[in-house]
Parts: sequence; structure tokens; C-alpha cells
Amino acid sequence: MRRLQAFRYQLRPDGQQERQMRRFAGSCRVVFNEALSLQMARYDAGEKKLSYAGLCKELTKWRNGEPMPCGRVAPWLADAPVHPLQQALKDLERAYSNFFAKRADFPRFKKKGQSDRFRYPDPTQIKLDQANSRLFLPKLGWLRYRLSRDVLGEVRSVTVSQSCGKWHASILAEREVEQPIPKGGAVGIDMGVARFATLSDGTFYAPLNSFKRHETALRKAQQAMSRKVKFSNNWKKAKARIQKIHSRIGNARRDSLHKVTTTISKNHAMVCIEDLQVRNMSKSASGTADAPGRNVRAKSGLNKSILDQGWFEFRRQLEYKMEWRGGWLLVVPPQNTSRTCPCCGHVSAHNRRTQARFMCVECGFEENTDLVGAIHVLRAGHARIACEVSGIEPPAAGTHRSGSFRFKPRLSAVGISGF
Repeated sequence: MRRLQAFRYQLRPDGQQERQMRRFAGSCRVVFNEALSLQMARYDAGEKKLSYAGLCKELTKWRNGEPMPCGRVAPWLADAPVHPLQQALKDLERAYSNFFAKRADFPRFKKKGQSDRFRYPDPTQIKLDQANSRLFLPKLGWLRYRLSRDVLGEVRSVTVSQSCGKWHASILAEREVEQPIPKGGAVGIDMGVARFATLSDGTFYAPLNSFKRHETALRKAQQAMSRKVKFSNNWKKAKARIQKIHSRIGNARRDSLHKVTTTISKNHAMVCIEDLQVRNMSKSASGTADAPGRNVRAKSGLNKSILDQGWFEFRRQLEYKMEWRGGWLLVVPPQNTSRTCPCCGHVSAHNRRTQARFMCVECGFEENTDLVGAIHVLRAGHARIACEVSGIEPPAAGTHRSGSFRFKPRLSAVGISGF
């Protein structure tokens, strides 16, 4: 089977190369914004939206010195490689597709200093010399990079991005791997705040709370920046300190999530998780002036804890890692998983006495609430498999756009215990 995998490295450019990368990123940003402005103007005039091919023709005119929609002339676009500029147009086309499919909001204009990046899609123009830790890119030449691990497979594309004053290269490689055989049995996972992830076998992972650890330092840095004159040199230095703290928070969170998801995917053939709508769960409860919300302060703290732990990123990483190892990720509906007694099956909101304590009002069974939820998630996963095997339509409540049955290896190869 073919596997696509990205390898990210920190670049070590010289002064001229760094200036060129800033110019290329700025050129891609200008092309994206001007193309978006052109599409919006055509919509206001009642004209049809241009396709990617039509935008490429407009890009050729701009590079040849014709005025852009804003009226400016930008012949300096010809100094940037053409493929990254075309990829900016592809990004705009993808943003429109996501908007029409109701997967994202309407495309927004890009700002300088935010998500500065550009992409080389042609592997014939890219050279990788791992022995000498260098990478050749068009109009940049040979770039040194910090070799932390080898690139496995053939290079397909390279994305250069800037983060916290440092430049990185993400190398997308493709290689052929053997069909993996999953190891272990089935497990259910219940997500929480006090416990980040609780498994149905009793194992649980404590939350990292990366943002909470750096919240005091971040607040002081933001207060210091607010006292500076905007856009002055001291203001830029204070802003760089804030960016560094945010980068440290994100790096720590991603590292923790990678360790947890790797451990789970290596030791289990099937993983059942709840289909949690994190965006809806973390919405503000402030309400409106006419209909103000309740417990706004408590809900704000809960939202911050949910977003700090990265539930959606956990699911995303677990999804592709289970696929890599031949396992099965099953998404089940989350209704009443923490209110149903695993012994007698009694469902009641009173069964959950506190956030962590579960005690059935019918039979007196007592256990940790997160563990009870993980057990029911696993049972719901087994029930969905039974529906698939017998040809019965699964419950409509578990049918979501996330693709609950995205990865389906042969049931004989999964090795699920107790089914």
C-alpha cells in the first residue's frame, strides 16, 4: 500500500535566502488576496466565478505587468517562482469548495505575518541531499536544514513556512509499505477534562494543560506589549515574545498528543471514540442582551479547558495512525454514555452524582464516570459492527459526516476480543 507522510525540518538559511523567502511568501499572499478580490467583484457584478484555469491566466497577466484588481502594477511577481503562486490560487479554489460544501466559512483575506508560507508541488524541481543536510528549491538554491530524521520515500512536494521567526520545510514523501497487521484488541475511549482520555480497560491519561501552564507568562507578556507604542521596535520585540510563548504551548500540546495516540494505535486493533462536536461544545454561553446566558464564567473556563487539551487534534492523529497500522477507528454517538449503568442498563441523569462519581440509582453500581463512559463507547462500537455484519441499518444518531466507517479492514484480521 502507498503511504503519504510529511517530514518537517527547521531551515538554516543565510540572510539572502531568508529575504527571498519573505518575498515569495508575500507574493503568494498578494496573489491570493487579489484573486479573492477579483472573485468577489465578479460576484457583485453578476458574473460567473472564474475557475482555477481562468485565475492562472489572470496571474500570467499580472506577472507581465498588467494592473491587478486593486489597480496596482506588480511586475515583481515575476521574480517569484510561478508554481508557488499557482498553488496560492489552488488554495483559494479549495477554500471556495469548502465554503460551498459548508465545511468552512467564506474565504478571508490573508494578513502579513500570519501563516506566511508557500509550496513547491513539482518534485522534478526539488533536490534532497540528506547526506549533507541540504535541500534545493527553485530560486532559493541549496538550503541547509536541521537533520532530525531521514526522509522515507520519494519527495512529492515541499512547503516552506514561517513560525515564530523561524523557517521550516515540510517535505511530503510517498513510499510503498506492506499491508500492516493490527495488534491488540478493542478499546473504547471517553474524553474528559479532569482525565484527558480514559480507556475501557481502566487506563487513563492525565491532561497536559499546556496553555494553563504558560497562562501567567503569556498574560504578563501581553500586558507588557499593550504598554508599548504600536509598531515601534519595542512593540515588535514584545510581540515576538508572545509568539514564542504561543509556539511553546502548541509544540508541547502536539508532542503530548502524538505520544498518546501512538501508544494507543500500536496496542489496539480497534478504537471506539465518541463523535464529539468540539466546535459546538466550546461555544460561548454569554448569549445576547435580550437573552443572556447562565453560568457564563463557569462555561468559559470549561471551554478553555476543552480547547487546551486538543480533542479534535487527538481524533485527527488517531485516525491516520490507526489507518497506518491497519487498525479500525470507529466513531459512535455520545448520547447517554455516562448516564447508563453498565450492570443493569438503567439510564438516568441522577446516576451521575458528580463529574467523576457514577452510582446507579437502580442497582447501586459505583465506578468512575469516565470509565463507565469508555465501557459504553466500546459496547456501542460492538453494536455497530454487529449491524454491519448482519446487514442491519445502524442507528441514525451515529451517522455523521465525519465518516464513522472510514477505515474497514477485514473483520478476521482485526482480532477483536469478546465479539
